[in-house]
Amino acid sequence: MIVDDQRAAIAFLSDPKSYGLDSPVEVIETHISRIFLAGGRAYKMKKAVKLPYVDFSTAPLRLNACLKELELNGATAPGLYLGVKTLVKDKSGAIGFAVDGECVDAVVEMVRFDQDLLFDRLASANKLTDELITSTARMIVRFHQDAVVAQGVDGAAQMEAVLDINDAGFATSSLFTKHELSAFSQLFRDTFRRHAERLRERSAARKVRRCHGDLHLRNICLLDGQPRLFDCIEFNDEIATVDVLYDLAFLLMDLWYEGHQHHANLVANRYFDESDNEDGFIILPFFLAVRASVRAHVTATQAETATANKDELCAEARQYFELAKELLETKAPRLIALGGLSGSGKTTVAEALAPHIGVPPGARIVESDRVRKAMHGVSVETRLPKAAYRPEISKRVYAEMVLRTDIILADGGCVVADAVFDDPDHRNAIETPARHRNIQFDGLWLDADPALLWKRVSGRRGGPSDANVEVLEMQLARRSSDMTWHKIDARQDVKDICQEILVRSASK
Repeated sequence: MIVDDQRAAIAFLSDPKSYGLDSPVEVIETHISRIFLAGGRAYKMKKAVKLPYVDFSTAPLRLNACLKELELNGATAPGLYLGVKTLVKDKSGAIGFAVDGECVDAVVEMVRFDQDLLFDRLASANKLTDELITSTARMIVRFHQDAVVAQGVDGAAQMEAVLDINDAGFATSSLFTKHELSAFSQLFRDTFRRHAERLRERSAARKVRRCHGDLHLRNICLLDGQPRLFDCIEFNDEIATVDVLYDLAFLLMDLWYEGHQHHANLVANRYFDESDNEDGFIILPFFLAVRASVRAHVTATQAETATANKDELCAEARQYFELAKELLETKAPRLIALGGLSGSGKTTVAEALAPHIGVPPGARIVESDRVRKAMHGVSVETRLPKAAYRPEISKRVYAEMVLRTDIILADGGCVVADAVFDDPDHRNAIETPARHRNIQFDGLWLDADPALLWKRVSGRRGGPSDANVEVLEMQLARRSSDMTWHKIDARQDVKDICQEILVRSASK
């Protein structure tokens, strides 16, 4: 319910004259906020509401919330958040921006940016690139590394409480049958019990932190050409204090739901490449399922009171519901190893293949170039000296790949291993974890004519590989004829290669 003073404040903020403008003020509403778009600025007001999870019922509470929003978001989106303006009422009862007088409300002042630069708009327009997704993943890694660690939080109890809230949320909707909801809840509880101990271990290992809390596509934007997080949950620390992977899972689920499976897998892999979270890879589908479940019951509840778009909301809720069930499916662990000389397209194929292996967001990619760079403590773009490719160093790289692969397989996950694998010892080593665990293994060799390899390597720009034509010549010189892995023609289109691999693997 709008109180009189806020109603007057809304009228003031809706008037172009309040900003010295002639053009109309555009107003956007969310469930707890109003945003006034005026000229080159945006002014965000908290609605005077009191809900179970947020209290904006008084002017002081709204002012404090604005100040906290500025503090939290200013760190992740510098240049976007400009300050907090107070709205005061003078002795005559007139409301305006001022310092002196009775404070009746407050707004966060922001730079107005092109809405087409929101990531949901970029996704819809197919303008998300691998480079942008990679920089986004890195940005989120840095944000989580700097986030305040929660003290005394039981990660399992925390997620169990979310499941309780979800059950209560579904109970308010008539869209799903009691039988559906009972089976749905049981599936979640069974999955939760399998992960409960790991969730506790992660909270004890400082992986539960004060995160963004609402990290979906629409809360990321391009600002000065860089991806920025904004509009975090500022009004409830408890909601935003979660496992960092549960925070990340909202973005991954959103990408997957919107049909951007490749980018969902890429974000996940880049995040794990650059953060100490390998132990949480197997929990990721569960976290995505919880996020999808939240969307399902919230959307279903909205449909209960909707009129014009009721059918659309019901269909959307059902789609999230079905996605959550898909995410909770169990699939057998698998290991696919992709080998080939430099220029054969291993990395491109690995990244195209991974989303189709295992449960969403897909397989973990273990890539020799990235492992080698990480071992030397440099970014993947940094070129290493020749000494970093000595046989003894390469032996360590392949041993680390085997170790990482074994960790994921032991947890029940799927791996796509990407390396040259021209040495029989390296091929035997990567097969070992699968053989020991009786897990399906597919060894695949991307075969190509030397002229094609030379053309690709000489034209390569960027990426983690340091291989040049000289390196390729050495690889060609030591080629042997003892290849036992299945050969695939690397001249094919990537989609055709992936299809061949998937069909062959499914037939085993």
